[in-house]
Amino acid sequence: MPLKTTLIASSIVALLSLSSTAAVAAPLQATISADSSTALWPNAQYATDIPTIKQVLGYHLGERITSHSDMLRYFEALAKAAPDRIKLFNYGNSWEGRELIYVAIAKPDTLAHLEQFSANMQQLADPRKTNKAQAKQLIKQLPSSVWLEHSVHGNEISSTDAAMMTAYHLLASQHDAVVDKILANTVVFIDPLQNPDGRMRFVNFYYQTVGMLPSADRLSVEHNEPWPRGRSNHYLFDMNRDWLAITQPETAGRIKAMLKYRPNIVVDLHEMQGDASYFFVPAADPFNPHMSKTQIANNTLVGKNNAKYFDEFGFDYYTREVFDGFYPGYGDSWPTFYGASSATYEVASARGDKYKKSNGDILSFIDTVKKHFVASIATAETAADHREKLLTDFYQYQVDAIEAGKDDDERSFILPATDDRAGSHKLATLMAKHGVEVRQADKAFSACGKDYSAGAYVIDTAQPRGRFVKTLFTEQVDMDKPFLTEQERRRARKLHDEIYDVTAWSLPLMYNVDSNTCDDAIDAASHSVSADAPLPGKVVNPQAKVAYLVPWGDMASGRFLTAALRQNIRVKSADKAFTTGDNHSYPAGSLIVEVKANDTDLAHKIQQIAADTGAQVTGVDSSWVIKGPNFGSENTVTMSAPKVAMAWDEPTSSLNAGNTRYVIEQEFNWPVTAIRSAQLASANLSDYQVLILPSGDYSQALGESGAANLKNWVKQGGVLITLDDATRYASTPKAGLIDVQQELAYRAADKADSKDAAPSDKADEKSDDNRVAGSLIKSKDELISRIENPKELPDHVSGVLANVEVDQEHWLTAGVKPEVVSLVIGNDMFTPIKLASGKNVAWFSDEKHLLASGYMWQQNRKQLAYKPFLIYQPTGKGMVIGYTQDPTARGYLDGLNVMLMNTIFRAAAHATPLR
Repeated sequence: MPLKTTLIASSIVALLSLSSTAAVAAPLQATISADSSTALWPNAQYATDIPTIKQVLGYHLGERITSHSDMLRYFEALAKAAPDRIKLFNYGNSWEGRELIYVAIAKPDTLAHLEQFSANMQQLADPRKTNKAQAKQLIKQLPSSVWLEHSVHGNEISSTDAAMMTAYHLLASQHDAVVDKILANTVVFIDPLQNPDGRMRFVNFYYQTVGMLPSADRLSVEHNEPWPRGRSNHYLFDMNRDWLAITQPETAGRIKAMLKYRPNIVVDLHEMQGDASYFFVPAADPFNPHMSKTQIANNTLVGKNNAKYFDEFGFDYYTREVFDGFYPGYGDSWPTFYGASSATYEVASARGDKYKKSNGDILSFIDTVKKHFVASIATAETAADHREKLLTDFYQYQVDAIEAGKDDDERSFILPATDDRAGSHKLATLMAKHGVEVRQADKAFSACGKDYSAGAYVIDTAQPRGRFVKTLFTEQVDMDKPFLTEQERRRARKLHDEIYDVTAWSLPLMYNVDSNTCDDAIDAASHSVSADAPLPGKVVNPQAKVAYLVPWGDMASGRFLTAALRQNIRVKSADKAFTTGDNHSYPAGSLIVEVKANDTDLAHKIQQIAADTGAQVTGVDSSWVIKGPNFGSENTVTMSAPKVAMAWDEPTSSLNAGNTRYVIEQEFNWPVTAIRSAQLASANLSDYQVLILPSGDYSQALGESGAANLKNWVKQGGVLITLDDATRYASTPKAGLIDVQQELAYRAADKADSKDAAPSDKADEKSDDNRVAGSLIKSKDELISRIENPKELPDHVSGVLANVEVDQEHWLTAGVKPEVVSLVIGNDMFTPIKLASGKNVAWFSDEKHLLASGYMWQQNRKQLAYKPFLIYQPTGKGMVIGYTQDPTARGYLDGLNVMLMNTIFRAAAHATPLR
């Protein structure tokens, strides 16, 4: 839920007041004409009863970067002025409490029946309920629709102001054939500001640093944002990557609204580096194979109409060269899988009032606003011109999706929900949030030769959202072969590959839950799963006389632990599996809450916590154990309530810091104290039991004295956890925090015996006059070998899912499955830690089994095999725990959460400071 706090600080209020103080605002104004609105669209005539931006906000479009509150004020003014043609809706609040809105703009009779429009689109979206004749009738009367998304990245500033101009133009234009056509045939939805928290971070920074006159110099402070910049939201998420996991309230509200109307064309308006021009569709290769050719073709229609207007206005643009259509989790790709044609638009950014491009041209803020505005009107016109085609294609997409599901060898996906009940439940309800039909079995059933218990989840891909299910649940989605062949060629030539983002995202793998497939429909007694369905908790024998036991291994038990610790309940955890006297087995890590060690109201607290977390709890009347450690064994530890600190600010990766803080605070329900990285060099950390270094190179921020400070703290009983690049820093000789080394690229030729080396190996030895002996190069392969950098790192991997094997006999991995899946990005590989120093607690699988999903260079696959993923090094009374990859990436690697909880809570319990 949003942080209902005063984080919309008084400083922001003070800043916004500047817009009404002419003496202060005047020096910050751009040099644009007073009739700037008219200038954006030649020969435009506007009705005087629709308020201009100047009339409402006190400045012309482009004179100031509009704040969130001013944006709200303007759209509220438009809704008041023309209530028959524009309606404003709230779809949620940001973490910092800022209102999220969208508006619908249409002709009066369409807007008056907007709910009926929604109902009709839902009918059109389900051919199982609406036959072709009925669909044809609906298509005759329905308008098409376009949804314009703005400023998902808060420092991409122009699109919010363009959104205001687009709305004004559609409402105020008179005698404009294009606008008349749009309103006659289309509903235009505008989400003017997807990321208000990030935008206000940027706006505050900009107006606090701009001088007497705005500077176009890219070196000026106003063009160089401080950490964490305005791109991300409160929890520093890149929300353009949150469309799969829906971790953020902004994303959740937006998806719910879009599923209500299912707009035919969706455009996400962005900014890119200032030396570029403008990008729009068609997108680059590769395309997701579960997209339809019709959708791609419709994007070309959109692009062609944009190009027509850009030619008229003299705007440069480009298409197809970047921003591919492969990853399904962007704002421009997620809508594809309910049947929309969707696109990304990118304009070169002024990142302020004006910006000097490398060719000497001055790019102004109003220039960027104008291009987004023109592209928006052109797109809306395309929706109007092709109304019937878009609606027909939308309906046919659903028909084809259902038929494709019926013919698929993976028609049904089944989550048995026996290995990780909480994870399976979260995944099932997540899919329901996406508008997918999910069912849960009421009774045991059999499917494709396997037996399943009641409670298993079933998703049939023979449904309108079937292609979305397929692309998220199947283990491997392939890029097309010609594209991959070209990438291998480029790699061989030492050119950058063109893979834009991660190549794997299978949710069952990332959640590390069992998922089976069946090529038939599942006929089993079941009920529909809703997006808000709770995970039911249970307490057997709630009036237990001796203890309450909670099996460890999923996030229900994890949240039970944190809830209990926050209520000062004394909890133990077993390092090893055990079996009670009544022959019930409990895995390593299981929680033990002893009755007589706690307050008299324990039974009530346990029942409430179980209900809140979904945990399964068993009360026992005897402590007798027939296998494994007893409750009082040295192989059980008392869980402490650790104070957790995290490095914040430069040089941490803001995304990794934000993702990690989010997972601990919102998934684990445990508070984190953020400390500026530079302060860690000398800070007294004795008040903290756990310190996390998110990904980043801390060499300068900490230096040798900082590393020494951390070492001393660890020796006194602290738990230092390093993530991703921070593990690389910890392994450097100057830091000396963990005894592993980063590996260079392994090349077979480098390891060959000298007798096998190429004859020209010594040819590069220079004489005194800087000349070398002659040599022969007999092949292109030998040429490449001769020019290789012997100190080169492995090739960069864009993002794959890799299998990780887990040591089952270490207390740090209690309750973690024998095999988990991690995202692998980049080129970090580390030597295994020696037994004299510590333990490799988890490592990447062998070459044959390493790749779980995605596309990985074969050389990396060979070298990464058996290299460590999780490293444990005891030091004095504490320990250092290193992850060689990021376990919290994008907040969607739920399958690693139990491991991460262990490295925080079980590690703190195993450290031995004076308590």
